[in-house]
Amino acid sequence: MQITPSTIPGEGTIYRLDTRTGQQFAVLIDRQGGRQLLAYDDEADVPARVVVLDADEADQVAELLHSAPISDRLAALERRVLELTRRGRWE
Repeated sequence: MQITPSTIPGEGTIYRLDTRTGQQFAVLIDRQGGRQLLAYDDEADVPARVVVLDADEADQVAELLHSAPISDRLAALERRVLELTRRGRWE
């Protein structure tokens, strides 16, 4: 995936994303921290759809897009620490 950041004066920063299959979308982060997802039709410069997200909604979407949710990674790390702690007591 290719990610191209650009500053939009007076607005914020837009991150344009091009997937391996040629699909295009963007994330706009405004000066107040708001997030917008912009979806583009093929070869279009104007978004076909804009989704405005509150901060907590953006966090929830980001969590879903992780290859493994943070809660799953944290649980695995806790299990590993417990395993190492127990092993250290007996060796």
